[in-house]
Amino acid sequence: MDKKDYKILFVCLGNICRSPMAEFIMKHKVAELGVADKFEIASAGTSDEERGNPVYPPAREMLKRHGIGSQGKYSRQIVPEDYAYYDLIIGMDSSNIRDMHFAFDGDPEGKIRLLLDYTEHSRNIADPWYTGDFQATWDDVNEGCDALLTDLGFI
Repeated sequence: MDKKDYKILFVCLGNICRSPMAEFIMKHKVAELGVADKFEIASAGTSDEERGNPVYPPAREMLKRHGIGSQGKYSRQIVPEDYAYYDLIIGMDSSNIRDMHFAFDGDPEGKIRLLLDYTEHSRNIADPWYTGDFQATWDDVNEGCDALLTDLGFI
């Protein structure tokens, strides 16, 4: 990948909790590092059930607690064109990975990854919609974003 242009799409099921948290945490981190101009960062869901909805209030509050806004974000579903457009397409759990392989007709370029595969402890990020534990999601997403930035050579 060219260090001048990283297009990253974070993906979860509904695009109202985990993937928007990853999108805005990563945007915050690259801005703090002074490299925001090298990145295009977005998020989407594998499902259309939340399409058009804003970031789920507890996820929005968790971001806000850390000084990160999420204004203007509305859920969208992945589309086949996303595969060609983005350099990295990063899922939050193994179900997201499976659904993306189906939606994109495989992964011929090796763009699809699990966020916590970048860490020392590869695992799924639990969906706080079901667990109610937005702090655990914050911790996992934050760890994953740091590990991704390390992998890309920015930390």
